[in-house]
Formats: sequence, structure tokens, C-alpha cells
Amino acid sequence: MNLKDEYIKFFVSKGHKQIPSAPVIPENDPTCLFTTAGMQPLVPYLMGQKHPAGTRLVDYQKCVRLNDLDEVGDKTHHTFFEMLGNWSLGDYFKEESIAWSFEFLTEVLHIPIKRLAVTVFKGNDTVEKDTESANYWKSHGIKEEKIAYLDAENNWWGPAGETGPCGPDTEIFYWRSNDDVPEKFDPEDERWVEIWNNVFMQYNKTDQGKFVPLKQKNVDTGMGYERVVAVLEGVDDNYQTSVWKDVIHKIEEISHLPYQGNEKSMRIIADHLRTSVMIAGEDIGIKPSNTDQGYILRRLIRRAIRHAKALNIDVSSHWEEQIASLLIEQYQEYYPEVKRNKEVILNVLKTEKEKFSKTLEKGLREFEKAISHLQDNVIPKEVAFKLYDTYGFPIELTIELASEKNMKVDEKGFQEKFKEHQEKSRMGAEQKFKGGLSGQGEMETKYHTATHLLNAALKEVLGSHVHQKGSNITPERMRFDFSHDKKMTEEEKQKTEDLVNDYIKRAIPVEKLEMKKEDALKLGAEAMFIDKYGDVVTLYKIGDVSLEFCGGPHVSNTSELPHFKIIKEEASSSGVRRIKAKLQ
Repeated sequence: MNLKDEYIKFFVSKGHKQIPSAPVIPENDPTCLFTTAGMQPLVPYLMGQKHPAGTRLVDYQKCVRLNDLDEVGDKTHHTFFEMLGNWSLGDYFKEESIAWSFEFLTEVLHIPIKRLAVTVFKGNDTVEKDTESANYWKSHGIKEEKIAYLDAENNWWGPAGETGPCGPDTEIFYWRSNDDVPEKFDPEDERWVEIWNNVFMQYNKTDQGKFVPLKQKNVDTGMGYERVVAVLEGVDDNYQTSVWKDVIHKIEEISHLPYQGNEKSMRIIADHLRTSVMIAGEDIGIKPSNTDQGYILRRLIRRAIRHAKALNIDVSSHWEEQIASLLIEQYQEYYPEVKRNKEVILNVLKTEKEKFSKTLEKGLREFEKAISHLQDNVIPKEVAFKLYDTYGFPIELTIELASEKNMKVDEKGFQEKFKEHQEKSRMGAEQKFKGGLSGQGEMETKYHTATHLLNAALKEVLGSHVHQKGSNITPERMRFDFSHDKKMTEEEKQKTEDLVNDYIKRAIPVEKLEMKKEDALKLGAEAMFIDKYGDVVTLYKIGDVSLEFCGGPHVSNTSELPHFKIIKEEASSSGVRRIKAKLQ
């Protein structure tokens, strides 16, 4: 039984339409580097925009989360994971959602009811206790003793930004232990593992901080694929499940070492290479770099290399290609882009591996230089942190190198600097998440439309080979990546700018169309990620200038846009250029 296929089949039988996974690099959302949950690409629809596939949706979504990056190496953490989700956009609500979750778990997955428990929102001064959800659970045979009422920190979702849809959730737990199942559910007992979360968006948080009932009530659910597979297969180490079995076996084969005793390094290699394959496999063409997604990709590949060295793998061999090829084979049925971009993925891994070998040498030289100036036998926190931050040396490697020289490391000081660094990163990430798809204001809407006009103008000026490779929009500016292999001349930039402004002056109506994907393609509609669209698609038509697949939002006429100005044109990655522009 494949859990992903069973999940989709079950919810399709309940009237849901399967939608494709969105890319792991969010489109038009500058607020976060990666898609972190199944609901993230659906925020505009949860806020009331009509989805072309209807009001009941189901999917498996590829996600990347980095808040637990340093935990990877234990039994349960991953940077890339798959989220199974089903949604109601103003259709059914708590009763059906709870009934179907219960039916899927007990009748499709055959989980005994005594191994299930749930948490619900206990209420606070602003919002009442969610007795409705508790009563629906009881109606399916979940005893009162197996229901825990928890506060907003545990059982409340949202809003995604400062304002917007939010509401109580109910979380479903499974008893993952051979010990007798206790009569009473204690959510603090770690043998109870959360497997599914049903969010009931019934309020809108206003900018005054009030919670107003939503006109369109939504259901958003999420089930972590890897975790539930581990539960069903009865193992407490995710890396011993069928999801990872072949990859771990391949690492054992390459390293000539058993998994037992080498778990941490093998898990890190497996996890980080899988995430790297998924990031590098996107059509947008992310390459290792020193910023944003490229920085994360670089960090993951380098960490995998360090752990390969720890297993005495010859890192100059094709070890990474063997593992990546296996991962591509495993995921291509569900995410065809990894097969389509196989050569790109393998090239990214190989190039970064070769670069890191040189950096590793530089880092070792830096280490030797630093210790030659020391007065005592302790490597100070500044040196340890520089080795970590600049050369990618984990603290373990610095400690290992130090012990070979009969030296110690100021580990406590390093951890303080590391926490400070994490705090800054976290604050930056929180800042990034303000707004985003949940906060599409007037200027963002204008910039969305401007990306379509710029795409059309570039095709006109540079040629039909131009395709959008990504965009990043804030209320202050737009960034637009496109396929082109050389720097634009001043004349080309001026022509492009003039053309966009000409489209604006022509006051062209912007029409929203819905049709079958195959009909849209016959009309020659432009699409950045063709696989992510379902059978019925939304298009935006701007006269005879542009016809693009897009979820919106857009202005109704080009005359609503102010003057368009190109600020900068530069290289983004190999074969991809980037334009930064403003509407003034």
C-alpha cells in the first residue's frame, strides 16, 4: 500500500479534486525562501479567491523547513518532507472533516481506535472553547479521556501574516509504543505522536486585533508523509522505513560500513542529498550561491560531503551521483521535474563538491593559522564560529581537529555565538513572513501585472527564447528572472522599458479566463511551471500582448500602473538574467 496514493484516492472519493504539488520555491512570495506547508501556495484561495479546481482539493506537497536543520541526524527530523493535505474552501466544515479523518485512519489505514487521541482548542478570553469538534470526535467513539483541551499555542492556527484567516485546530495523535495504551491521554507523554492536524479557519483577525467570523469558512489539513509511514510500518526511526531503505542501503554499499553505529552521518547524507535534489530539480534553476535558496543548497551539499568524508567515502568519486540518481528514480513518478532536470541536478552536486574540496583546504589552513597564534590550548569562540560560518566547519569538526593537536575548543562560547546567529536568522525569517501571499496589497497587485508586461516586452526585444524563471515582489519593487545567456545592452534595456510603458499607456483591459489546460496550451499561453497546474487553469489575457497561466491578483486595466523603470540588469545564474525594476 502506498500512503500517498491511498490518501489521494480516498479524498477524491469524497468529491475532492487532486491538484499538483506547487514548486518548493514559492512563486511571487518574497516572505519565505521555501514552501513550508501544503497550505502556503493556497493562501489566496483560503482568503476567498476562487480556485479553478473547485472548493474541495487534495494533494501531496513537497516542503522544505530549515528550523530543525541542526537536528537532522536523529531518528525523526528532515529538511525536505512531503505533506498530505485536503482542503475545503467554504464548502464542508468540522463535521465532515473529522468524520473523514477518522474514517481514513481507522478503515483505510486500519489503525485501532484505542491507539488514537486528539487535542482541541480550550478557548480563551477572545474565542470560545471548541466543544463542537470535541463532540464530533465523541460521536465517532473517541472517549472523553482521550481528548485534551489545550491553549492557543498548541491548538490555534494563524494568521499567516499580521492579519487574515485563522482559527482553532484539532490534532490527532497515535500511540507509538509497545507499552499498554493508557486509558487517559497525556499530550506531554512523548509516546503519543501527532500524525494529522485539521485547521478550522472560521475567523478573520483584523488590523485592530479583533476576531470576526469569516464569510468563507475553510478547512486546511496536513499529514506528514514520512512520520505516518513510520507509524504504519511500526518503526521509531524514520530512516528505517520503506521511504529511505534503498538510499540507506546505497550509502552502506558506497561506504562499506553498516548503518548501525554510523546512523548520524548516513541520515544527514540521505536527508541533505534528497533536499538538494528537490531544490536543484526545480525548473526555476536554483544554483548554489551565497544568498537565499542558493545559500541553503550550498550548505546542504557541503554538510553531506563532510559526513561522506566522516564515513571514509572517497569524495572525489561519483558517490553523490549514485545516491542522487536513486532519489530521482524514486521521486520522478510524483515530481516529474526531477527527471526532466536530472542532468542539471547531477551537475550542481558535482560542481559544488569540487568547489568545497578547495574551501575545505582553505578552512584547514585557516585552522592551522589560528592555532599558531594561540597563547594557551583553547581555541576561542570567534575562531570556532568563523570556521563554522565562513568555511562551513561544524563545531564537531573543529573539536576533532583540536583534539588531534591536544587542544580544546571554547564550546560554550561558540554555542552562545551560534544562538545569537540563529536568533538573528529567526528574526529575519519572521520579518520575511510578514505580508506575503496573505498580504497582497495594491502595489503588489500592480507589480504582478507588470511582470506579465515585462515578460512580453523581453520576448519582443530579445526573442522568443525568453521565459520567466521566477519573480520576487514587494510593495517597493519587483525582481524578474528570465532565460537569456548574455548581458542586455543599454539599447535593449531602454527598448524593453519603453515597450512596457507603451503597454501601460495603451490602457489595455486585463481579462481573467478559465479553461482546460490543454486548450490554454493550444492558444499558446505562457506557463512557468506547467506541472503545477491542474486540468482547469486560470489565465490572464492582456489584449494581444500577453496570455499567461497565473493565480493572480492583477489590475483590471494596464492604465492603473504608474511609470515602469528598470533599475538594474544582472546575471542570476548560468543562462538566467535578472531585472530589478520599480513602478514610480
